[in-house]
Amino acid sequence: MSIRYIKSFHPVAVDSLSGKVLSQVRKEFGAEVEPLTLHRPVPELLAGAWMACRETLLAGNGDRDAKELVATAVSTINRCPYCIDAHSIMLMEASGHDYPEALADPKLNAIATWASATLTPGSAILHSPPFSDVEAPAFIGTAVFFHYINRIVTILLGNSPLPFSSGLPKKVSLHLAAWFFGGAIRLVKAPGASLDLLAEATLPDDLSWTKASLPIAGAFARFANAVEQAGVSSLSEAVRATVSTSALNWDGSNPGMNDGWYENEIAHLPGADKIAGTLAFLTAFAPHRVDEKTVRAFSEHFPGDDILISALAWSSFTAARKIGSWL
Repeated sequence: MSIRYIKSFHPVAVDSLSGKVLSQVRKEFGAEVEPLTLHRPVPELLAGAWMACRETLLAGNGDRDAKELVATAVSTINRCPYCIDAHSIMLMEASGHDYPEALADPKLNAIATWASATLTPGSAILHSPPFSDVEAPAFIGTAVFFHYINRIVTILLGNSPLPFSSGLPKKVSLHLAAWFFGGAIRLVKAPGASLDLLAEATLPDDLSWTKASLPIAGAFARFANAVEQAGVSSLSEAVRATVSTSALNWDGSNPGMNDGWYENEIAHLPGADKIAGTLAFLTAFAPHRVDEKTVRAFSEHFPGDDILISALAWSSFTAARKIGSWL
């Protein structure tokens, strides 16, 4: 499957940062999956995204099937069919059940209810989550990571990693894919083993929910630093400040189809910054509305695969970390 709007991927040297990341991904995830490899134009983002995923979903406290349920439920409320299918595969192998079947288990149902409420700040279940304090960084981190990755995947990837879209062929391909990833799912993964990929960084205050787990705090500190550097390289200070201010006031709601909600916010931006602001706002708050016209307009003024990936990553993480602040 191709990655939309990305013109080319250069070969990766084994001893490069990207090479080291992809080696871990192949061993511990089971394959070079596209939601991670789409970050390749910016190796630091590839490393940061991998460690945020690894240290929560793969190596963090809590059962893997419960965290796969979080990934699937978050992807469902974000309407990301690619990620729904991808993590239904992982859930099938981790639990022996597909998503609807897993919901019959009371514990997993409670986890799914919590994950499904992550766009509703103030929801009662967010204040009394169905996991322990020790497990909290891994579960919250999984939710935050998928609020991030769903946005980029919605823009850059297709509807499913599976070759069939419905019926028996899809069910069979889901079972075969689950079998393929089984060895990696069952592999024991040492917490913190990815942290050496990037230099230590300061943990931002709004990611304080990670502090009960040093590996997860270290991963998100490094990821946040990589994302911030990507934002500086791809979006002006004025665009970033405008989107950040809107994120502070965002309540998780879908802004709908009316353009006025963001056009008013970017009206003061000059020239090309309005185009960048449009991409950033839609990516953060309405990724389904990012179309080819939006991306092409941005790339005409700000060319380069690395610039596009950087802008999408910064915008996506800005929304995701806001969601994490109320979990």
